[in-house]
Amino acid sequence: MTSRDLTYDLDPVAMSYGETTAPSDSMHRTFVLVHGIGMGRVVFDGISGKLAAEGRVLAVDLPGFGNSPEPGTAATLEQTAEVVAQFVRDRATGPAVLVGHSMGTQIVAEVAYRHPELVEALVLIAPTVNPRERSAIRQGLRMAQDLVGESPRVLLLGLREYVKTSPRWFLNKLRFMLAHRLEEICPDIEAPALVLSGETDCVSPREWARQVASALPAGTFEPIPKRGHEAIIRSPEPVASMILDFVRSRCPERE
Repeated sequence: MTSRDLTYDLDPVAMSYGETTAPSDSMHRTFVLVHGIGMGRVVFDGISGKLAAEGRVLAVDLPGFGNSPEPGTAATLEQTAEVVAQFVRDRATGPAVLVGHSMGTQIVAEVAYRHPELVEALVLIAPTVNPRERSAIRQGLRMAQDLVGESPRVLLLGLREYVKTSPRWFLNKLRFMLAHRLEEICPDIEAPALVLSGETDCVSPREWARQVASALPAGTFEPIPKRGHEAIIRSPEPVASMILDFVRSRCPERE
């Protein structure tokens, strides 16, 4: 397996991203991984190695998060989705499997909604925002509740990523995240879609995740056993295998 740290420039935006590949004679597709608010591509470190068995894995640091610098002005989720869409055009080999976690689900869903030709399949892990709790206070309380009893590794990694983001950029993004209505665009997304939610996820409860899956014309819901909102950080499994099983069953083989 080979991993590289790279930079994507789309003036005035620059995104740091990682590329992971593994020698394989099997299908060659591209996975594009998009993290949630306050985090970076590091949350996908474990999963990237697993998904690389099927092709190239591109994990981005969204503008203003991780190792990507802040652009000059705040960007809505829709504007960020346009940056990700152009990244897919320029860096992917054909339509990609887009994988989003938390706020990242809103961004990859926007890409699928606006640019269906770029999307082979969609994976929404712990989608936000639960419409019953669409406020900063509610979301903060749910995140705190979800982190109770979480492993030190998850807590330390989250803290390390959050301090990389300026408070102003984070609050602007939070405002845009809360204003975005994922449920309104889902009915117009035709790509095969897998919606995952941890059994103990307080931020993205199972009922809401089921609602998202039901709103997607080709949506499927699966719970992540014994996991909360940060399921992909604690360990790559079982999420990595759930993604691969879905892609293998719903997407045709590619040379």
